[in-house]
Amino acid sequence: MIYEEVSSASRARRTLTGAARVLPELRIDGPLVVGLSLIAAYGLVVLYSASGQSTATVLRTAVRLLLGAIAMLLLARVNPNFLRRAAPWLYAGGCLLLVIVAAIGHIGMGAQRWLDLGLFRFQPSELMKLAVPMMCAWYLHERPLPPGGTSLAALGLMILLPVGLVAMQPDLGTAALIAVAGALVIVLAGLRLRVIVGLVALGAVAAWFSWNFMHDYQRKRVLTFLNPQTDPLGAGYHIIQSQIAIGSGGVFGKGWMNGSQAQLEFLPERSTDFVFAVIGEEFGLLGLSLLLMLYVFVVGRAIYLATQTQDTFARLLAGSLALTFFIYVFINAGMVTGLLPVVGVPLPLVSYGGSSVVTLLAGFGILMALYSRRKLVGS
Repeated sequence: MIYEEVSSASRARRTLTGAARVLPELRIDGPLVVGLSLIAAYGLVVLYSASGQSTATVLRTAVRLLLGAIAMLLLARVNPNFLRRAAPWLYAGGCLLLVIVAAIGHIGMGAQRWLDLGLFRFQPSELMKLAVPMMCAWYLHERPLPPGGTSLAALGLMILLPVGLVAMQPDLGTAALIAVAGALVIVLAGLRLRVIVGLVALGAVAAWFSWNFMHDYQRKRVLTFLNPQTDPLGAGYHIIQSQIAIGSGGVFGKGWMNGSQAQLEFLPERSTDFVFAVIGEEFGLLGLSLLLMLYVFVVGRAIYLATQTQDTFARLLAGSLALTFFIYVFINAGMVTGLLPVVGVPLPLVSYGGSSVVTLLAGFGILMALYSRRKLVGS
Protein backbone atom coordinates (compact mmCIF):
# COMPACT_ATOMS: atom_id res chain seq x y z
CA MET A 1 0.00 0.00 0.00
CA ILE A 2 2.75 2.42 1.00
CA TYR A 3 4.71 1.44 -2.10
CA GLU A 4 1.70 2.16 -4.33
CA GLU A 5 1.24 5.61 -2.74
CA VAL A 6 4.93 6.43 -3.21
CA SER A 7 4.75 5.27 -6.83
CA SER A 8 1.67 7.43 -7.46
CA ALA A 9 3.39 10.47 -5.96
CA SER A 10 6.47 9.82 -8.07
CA ARG A 11 4.39 9.55 -11.24
CA ALA A 12 2.61 12.82 -10.38
CA ARG A 13 5.95 14.57 -9.84
CA ARG A 14 7.25 13.23 -13.14
CA THR A 15 4.10 14.47 -14.91
CA LEU A 16 4.47 17.96 -13.45
CA THR A 17 8.17 17.98 -14.26
CA GLY A 18 7.42 16.89 -17.83
CA ALA A 19 4.82 19.64 -18.22
CA ALA A 20 7.27 22.19 -16.85
CA ARG A 21 9.82 21.10 -19.46
CA VAL A 22 7.36 21.13 -22.37
CA LEU A 23 6.27 24.77 -21.93
CA PRO A 24 9.77 26.29 -22.35
CA GLU A 25 10.40 24.00 -25.34
CA LEU A 26 7.20 25.26 -26.98
CA ARG A 27 8.27 28.80 -25.98
CA ILE A 28 4.82 29.61 -24.62
CA ASP A 29 4.00 31.36 -21.37
CA GLY A 30 1.89 29.12 -19.15
CA PRO A 31 0.01 31.79 -17.14
CA LEU A 32 -0.85 33.75 -20.27
CA VAL A 33 -2.12 30.67 -22.08
CA VAL A 34 -4.24 29.69 -19.07
CA GLY A 35 -5.80 33.15 -18.94
CA LEU A 36 -6.57 33.15 -22.66
CA SER A 37 -8.02 29.62 -22.43
CA LEU A 38 -10.34 30.59 -19.58
CA ILE A 39 -11.63 33.60 -21.51
CA ALA A 40 -12.20 31.45 -24.61
CA ALA A 41 -14.04 28.77 -22.59
CA TYR A 42 -16.19 31.45 -20.94
CA GLY A 43 -16.91 32.85 -24.39
CA LEU A 44 -18.08 29.52 -25.82
CA VAL A 45 -20.54 29.10 -22.95
CA VAL A 46 -21.92 32.60 -23.45
CA LEU A 47 -21.98 32.26 -27.23
CA TYR A 48 -24.16 29.14 -27.07
CA SER A 49 -26.84 31.18 -25.31
CA ALA A 50 -26.31 34.37 -27.33
CA SER A 51 -26.59 32.53 -30.65
CA GLY A 52 -29.96 30.98 -29.74
CA GLN A 53 -28.47 27.64 -28.69
CA SER A 54 -26.77 27.20 -32.06
CA THR A 55 -24.32 24.31 -31.85
CA ALA A 56 -23.03 25.11 -35.33
CA THR A 57 -22.03 28.64 -34.25
CA VAL A 58 -20.17 27.31 -31.23
CA LEU A 59 -18.37 24.69 -33.34
CA ARG A 60 -17.32 27.25 -35.95
CA THR A 61 -15.98 29.48 -33.19
CA ALA A 62 -14.13 26.55 -31.63
CA VAL A 63 -12.51 25.79 -34.99
CA ARG A 64 -11.39 29.41 -35.32
CA LEU A 65 -10.01 29.35 -31.80
CA LEU A 66 -8.10 26.19 -32.71
CA LEU A 67 -6.66 27.86 -35.82
CA GLY A 68 -5.69 30.86 -33.71
CA ALA A 69 -4.06 28.61 -31.11
CA ILE A 70 -2.04 26.87 -33.84
CA ALA A 71 -0.92 30.27 -35.18
CA MET A 72 0.02 31.32 -31.65
CA LEU A 73 2.08 28.17 -31.05
CA LEU A 74 3.88 28.50 -34.38
CA LEU A 75 4.65 32.20 -34.01
CA ALA A 76 5.86 31.70 -30.44
CA ARG A 77 8.77 29.70 -31.88
CA VAL A 78 9.79 32.35 -34.44
CA ASN A 79 13.05 34.22 -33.88
CA PRO A 80 12.36 37.92 -33.10
CA ASN A 81 15.15 38.92 -35.49
CA PHE A 82 13.19 37.26 -38.30
CA LEU A 83 10.05 39.15 -37.24
CA ARG A 84 11.97 42.42 -37.33
CA ARG A 85 13.37 41.76 -40.79
CA ALA A 86 9.98 40.63 -42.08
CA ALA A 87 8.10 43.68 -40.77
CA PRO A 88 8.55 45.94 -43.86
CA TRP A 89 7.56 43.10 -46.20
CA LEU A 90 4.50 42.25 -44.14
CA TYR A 91 3.47 45.90 -44.05
CA ALA A 92 3.96 46.39 -47.80
CA GLY A 93 2.09 43.18 -48.58
CA GLY A 94 -0.78 44.20 -46.32
CA CYS A 95 -1.10 47.61 -47.96
CA LEU A 96 -1.09 45.96 -51.38
CA LEU A 97 -3.89 43.63 -50.31
CA LEU A 98 -5.90 46.62 -49.06
CA VAL A 99 -5.54 48.24 -52.48
CA ILE A 100 -6.71 45.00 -54.12
CA VAL A 101 -9.70 44.92 -51.77
CA ALA A 102 -10.60 48.47 -52.80
CA ALA A 103 -10.46 47.40 -56.46
CA ILE A 104 -12.04 43.94 -56.57
CA GLY A 105 -12.91 43.06 -52.97
CA HIS A 106 -16.02 41.11 -52.00
CA ILE A 107 -18.93 43.32 -50.94
CA GLY A 108 -21.04 42.23 -47.98
CA MET A 109 -23.50 44.16 -45.80
CA GLY A 110 -22.71 47.36 -47.68
CA ALA A 111 -18.94 47.16 -47.07
CA GLN A 112 -16.08 46.08 -49.33
CA ARG A 113 -13.70 44.47 -46.83
CA TRP A 114 -12.95 40.92 -47.95
CA LEU A 115 -10.95 39.00 -50.53
CA ASP A 116 -12.84 35.95 -51.73
CA LEU A 117 -10.31 33.10 -51.99
CA GLY A 118 -12.85 30.43 -52.89
CA LEU A 119 -12.75 28.20 -49.83
CA PHE A 120 -12.89 31.17 -47.46
CA ARG A 121 -12.94 34.96 -47.33
CA PHE A 122 -9.98 36.85 -45.95
CA GLN A 123 -10.04 40.34 -44.39
CA PRO A 124 -6.62 41.97 -45.02
CA SER A 125 -7.37 44.78 -42.57
CA GLU A 126 -6.95 42.25 -39.74
CA LEU A 127 -3.39 41.62 -40.91
CA MET A 128 -2.61 45.33 -40.53
CA LYS A 129 -3.40 45.19 -36.80
CA LEU A 130 -0.09 43.32 -36.50
CA ALA A 131 1.79 44.75 -39.48
CA VAL A 132 1.45 48.43 -38.49
CA PRO A 133 2.92 48.14 -34.95
CA MET A 134 5.62 45.82 -36.30
CA MET A 135 6.53 48.38 -38.97
CA CYS A 136 6.59 51.26 -36.48
CA ALA A 137 8.77 49.26 -34.06
CA TRP A 138 11.09 48.29 -36.94
CA TYR A 139 11.45 51.93 -37.97
CA LEU A 140 12.32 53.06 -34.44
CA HIS A 141 14.63 50.13 -33.67
CA GLU A 142 17.91 51.86 -34.58
CA ARG A 143 16.83 55.48 -34.25
CA PRO A 144 17.27 57.78 -31.24
CA LEU A 145 14.39 57.91 -28.78
CA PRO A 146 12.18 59.75 -28.17
CA PRO A 147 11.46 60.25 -31.90
CA GLY A 148 11.99 63.69 -33.40
CA GLY A 149 9.88 65.62 -35.88
CA THR A 150 11.13 63.79 -38.97
CA SER A 151 10.57 60.37 -37.40
CA LEU A 152 7.08 61.38 -36.22
CA ALA A 153 6.16 62.52 -39.71
CA ALA A 154 7.37 59.25 -41.23
CA LEU A 155 5.53 57.20 -38.60
CA GLY A 156 2.38 59.24 -39.18
CA LEU A 157 2.45 58.37 -42.87
CA MET A 158 3.06 54.69 -42.09
CA ILE A 159 -0.03 54.63 -39.88
CA LEU A 160 -2.34 56.86 -41.91
CA LEU A 161 -1.87 54.98 -45.21
CA PRO A 162 -3.47 51.69 -44.08
CA VAL A 163 -5.90 53.52 -41.77
CA GLY A 164 -7.19 55.54 -44.72
CA LEU A 165 -7.54 52.46 -46.93
CA VAL A 166 -9.48 50.61 -44.22
CA ALA A 167 -11.70 53.63 -43.46
CA MET A 168 -12.66 53.77 -47.15
CA GLN A 169 -14.09 50.22 -47.03
CA PRO A 170 -15.78 51.56 -44.76
CA ASP A 171 -14.67 50.03 -41.45
CA LEU A 172 -14.09 52.73 -38.86
CA GLY A 173 -13.75 50.26 -35.97
CA THR A 174 -10.85 48.37 -37.52
CA ALA A 175 -9.29 51.60 -38.80
CA ALA A 176 -9.34 53.02 -35.27
CA LEU A 177 -7.73 49.87 -33.85
CA ILE A 178 -4.95 49.96 -36.45
CA ALA A 179 -4.32 53.63 -35.66
CA VAL A 180 -4.23 52.89 -31.92
CA ALA A 181 -1.79 49.97 -32.38
CA GLY A 182 0.62 52.22 -34.26
CA ALA A 183 0.14 55.19 -31.93
CA LEU A 184 0.92 53.04 -28.90
CA VAL A 185 4.34 52.21 -30.36
CA ILE A 186 5.06 55.93 -30.68
CA VAL A 187 3.89 56.66 -27.12
CA LEU A 188 5.94 53.79 -25.72
CA ALA A 189 8.98 55.19 -27.53
CA GLY A 190 9.01 58.02 -24.98
CA LEU A 191 6.97 60.68 -26.73
CA ARG A 192 7.09 63.95 -24.82
CA LEU A 193 3.93 65.11 -23.05
CA ARG A 194 3.67 68.39 -24.97
CA VAL A 195 3.90 66.48 -28.24
CA ILE A 196 1.13 64.12 -27.11
CA VAL A 197 -1.09 67.09 -26.20
CA GLY A 198 -0.37 68.66 -29.58
CA LEU A 199 -1.21 65.46 -31.43
CA VAL A 200 -4.45 65.05 -29.49
CA ALA A 201 -5.43 68.60 -30.46
CA LEU A 202 -4.49 67.87 -34.06
CA GLY A 203 -6.58 64.70 -33.93
CA ALA A 204 -9.58 66.67 -32.67
CA VAL A 205 -9.24 69.08 -35.59
CA ALA A 206 -8.90 66.17 -38.01
CA ALA A 207 -12.02 64.53 -36.55
CA TRP A 208 -13.96 67.77 -37.04
CA PHE A 209 -12.69 68.04 -40.60
CA SER A 210 -13.48 64.38 -41.41
CA TRP A 211 -17.12 64.86 -40.37
CA ASN A 212 -17.84 66.12 -43.90
CA PHE A 213 -16.48 62.90 -45.40
CA MET A 214 -18.30 60.44 -43.15
CA HIS A 215 -21.20 58.30 -44.35
CA ASP A 216 -24.67 59.14 -43.09
CA TYR A 217 -24.85 56.03 -40.90
CA GLN A 218 -21.48 56.91 -39.33
CA ARG A 219 -22.65 60.42 -38.49
CA LYS A 220 -25.83 58.97 -37.03
CA ARG A 221 -23.78 56.71 -34.76
CA VAL A 222 -22.01 59.72 -33.29
CA LEU A 223 -25.20 61.70 -32.79
CA THR A 224 -26.92 58.66 -31.29
CA PHE A 225 -24.06 58.23 -28.84
CA LEU A 226 -24.65 61.74 -27.57
CA ASN A 227 -28.38 61.11 -27.08
CA PRO A 228 -29.78 57.64 -27.94
CA GLN A 229 -33.33 58.72 -27.07
CA THR A 230 -33.50 60.97 -30.13
CA ASP A 231 -34.10 57.86 -32.26
CA PRO A 232 -35.14 55.02 -29.90
CA LEU A 233 -36.48 52.78 -32.67
CA GLY A 234 -33.73 53.55 -35.15
CA ALA A 235 -30.10 54.44 -34.60
CA GLY A 236 -30.46 54.51 -30.80
CA TYR A 237 -32.10 51.11 -30.59
CA HIS A 238 -28.88 49.13 -30.12
CA ILE A 239 -27.60 51.18 -27.20
CA ILE A 240 -30.99 51.41 -25.46
CA GLN A 241 -31.62 47.65 -25.63
CA SER A 242 -28.06 46.94 -24.50
CA GLN A 243 -28.43 49.17 -21.46
CA ILE A 244 -31.78 47.55 -20.62
CA ALA A 245 -30.19 44.09 -20.83
CA ILE A 246 -27.25 44.96 -18.58
CA GLY A 247 -29.40 46.81 -16.06
CA SER A 248 -32.01 44.06 -15.83
CA GLY A 249 -29.35 41.48 -14.99
CA GLY A 250 -28.67 43.03 -11.60
CA VAL A 251 -25.98 41.50 -9.43
CA PHE A 252 -26.55 37.79 -10.05
CA GLY A 253 -28.22 37.81 -13.48
CA LYS A 254 -31.27 36.01 -14.79
CA GLY A 255 -29.46 32.76 -15.40
CA TRP A 256 -27.83 31.11 -18.39
CA MET A 257 -30.17 31.16 -21.44
CA ASN A 258 -32.82 33.02 -19.41
CA GLY A 259 -32.15 36.55 -20.60
CA SER A 260 -35.30 38.05 -22.07
CA GLN A 261 -33.58 40.75 -24.15
CA ALA A 262 -31.25 38.24 -25.76
CA GLN A 263 -33.49 35.17 -26.05
CA LEU A 264 -36.49 37.14 -27.35
CA GLU A 265 -34.21 38.89 -29.85
CA PHE A 266 -34.73 42.43 -28.62
CA LEU A 267 -30.95 42.82 -28.42
CA PRO A 268 -29.37 43.19 -31.91
CA GLU A 269 -25.99 41.67 -32.78
CA ARG A 270 -26.11 39.74 -29.52
CA SER A 271 -23.53 37.14 -30.56
CA THR A 272 -21.04 39.64 -32.00
CA ASP A 273 -20.66 43.27 -30.97
CA PHE A 274 -23.17 43.20 -28.08
CA VAL A 275 -22.30 39.89 -26.43
CA PHE A 276 -21.09 41.87 -23.40
CA ALA A 277 -24.73 42.86 -22.77
CA VAL A 278 -25.79 39.19 -22.89
CA ILE A 279 -23.28 38.40 -20.15
CA GLY A 280 -24.59 41.27 -18.03
CA GLU A 281 -28.18 40.12 -18.41
CA GLU A 282 -27.67 36.40 -17.82
CA PHE A 283 -24.74 36.41 -15.37
CA GLY A 284 -25.17 39.85 -13.82
CA LEU A 285 -22.53 42.06 -12.30
CA LEU A 286 -20.69 39.03 -10.93
CA GLY A 287 -20.41 37.46 -14.37
CA LEU A 288 -19.13 40.68 -15.90
CA SER A 289 -16.68 41.16 -13.03
CA LEU A 290 -15.31 37.64 -13.49
CA LEU A 291 -14.73 38.21 -17.19
CA LEU A 292 -13.13 41.60 -16.60
CA MET A 293 -10.81 40.10 -13.97
CA LEU A 294 -9.69 37.50 -16.53
CA TYR A 295 -9.02 40.29 -19.01
CA VAL A 296 -7.08 42.25 -16.39
CA PHE A 297 -4.98 39.17 -15.63
CA VAL A 298 -4.17 38.60 -19.32
CA VAL A 299 -3.33 42.27 -19.92
CA GLY A 300 -1.22 42.43 -16.75
CA ARG A 301 0.68 39.29 -17.67
CA ALA A 302 1.20 40.52 -21.24
CA ILE A 303 2.55 43.86 -19.98
CA TYR A 304 4.91 42.02 -17.63
CA LEU A 305 6.26 39.93 -20.51
CA ALA A 306 6.71 43.11 -22.56
CA THR A 307 8.76 44.74 -19.79
CA GLN A 308 11.14 41.75 -19.73
CA THR A 309 12.18 42.08 -23.37
CA GLN A 310 15.53 43.74 -23.96
CA ASP A 311 15.88 45.39 -27.37
CA THR A 312 13.93 48.38 -28.70
CA PHE A 313 11.99 46.49 -31.37
CA ALA A 314 10.81 43.83 -28.91
CA ARG A 315 9.85 46.30 -26.18
CA LEU A 316 7.86 48.59 -28.46
CA LEU A 317 6.08 45.80 -30.33
CA ALA A 318 5.31 43.71 -27.24
CA GLY A 319 4.03 46.72 -25.33
CA SER A 320 1.79 47.74 -28.22
CA LEU A 321 0.33 44.22 -28.56
CA ALA A 322 -0.41 44.04 -24.83
CA LEU A 323 -2.06 47.45 -24.62
CA THR A 324 -4.01 46.98 -27.86
CA PHE A 325 -5.74 43.97 -26.30
CA PHE A 326 -6.80 46.23 -23.43
CA ILE A 327 -8.10 48.81 -25.94
CA TYR A 328 -10.25 46.09 -27.58
CA VAL A 329 -11.94 45.34 -24.25
CA PHE A 330 -12.25 49.01 -23.28
CA ILE A 331 -13.90 50.04 -26.57
CA ASN A 332 -16.34 47.12 -26.67
CA ALA A 333 -17.42 47.52 -23.04
CA GLY A 334 -17.66 51.28 -23.51
CA MET A 335 -19.84 51.15 -26.61
CA VAL A 336 -22.15 48.45 -25.19
CA THR A 337 -22.75 50.48 -22.02
CA GLY A 338 -23.23 53.73 -23.95
CA LEU A 339 -19.97 55.36 -22.82
CA LEU A 340 -18.49 55.27 -26.34
CA PRO A 341 -19.97 55.39 -29.86
CA VAL A 342 -20.85 52.08 -31.53
CA VAL A 343 -17.92 51.34 -33.85
CA GLY A 344 -18.22 47.59 -34.39
CA VAL A 345 -15.34 46.31 -32.25
CA PRO A 346 -15.85 42.70 -31.03
CA LEU A 347 -15.22 41.53 -27.48
CA PRO A 348 -11.88 39.65 -27.65
CA LEU A 349 -12.16 35.84 -27.69
CA VAL A 350 -15.86 36.02 -26.74
CA SER A 351 -17.69 37.58 -29.69
CA TYR A 352 -18.47 35.42 -32.70
CA GLY A 353 -15.95 36.20 -35.43
CA GLY A 354 -13.30 34.75 -37.67
CA SER A 355 -10.25 36.75 -38.66
CA SER A 356 -10.16 38.81 -35.45
CA VAL A 357 -9.81 35.70 -33.26
CA VAL A 358 -6.87 34.37 -35.28
CA THR A 359 -5.23 37.81 -35.36
CA LEU A 360 -5.49 38.25 -31.58
CA LEU A 361 -3.97 34.87 -30.78
CA ALA A 362 -1.29 35.35 -33.43
CA GLY A 363 -0.38 38.61 -31.70
CA PHE A 364 0.02 36.80 -28.39
CA GLY A 365 2.22 34.26 -30.16
CA ILE A 366 4.48 37.09 -31.33
CA LEU A 367 4.52 38.50 -27.80
CA MET A 368 5.63 35.15 -26.36
CA ALA A 369 8.31 34.83 -29.04
CA LEU A 370 9.71 38.23 -28.08
CA TYR A 371 9.73 37.26 -24.40
CA SER A 372 11.12 33.73 -24.74
CA ARG A 373 14.14 34.97 -26.73
CA ARG A 374 14.74 38.00 -24.51
CA LYS A 375 18.37 37.00 -23.87
CA LEU A 376 19.18 36.65 -27.54
CA VAL A 377 19.62 40.29 -28.44
CA GLY A 378 21.26 40.62 -31.81
CA SER A 379 21.07 42.20 -35.19
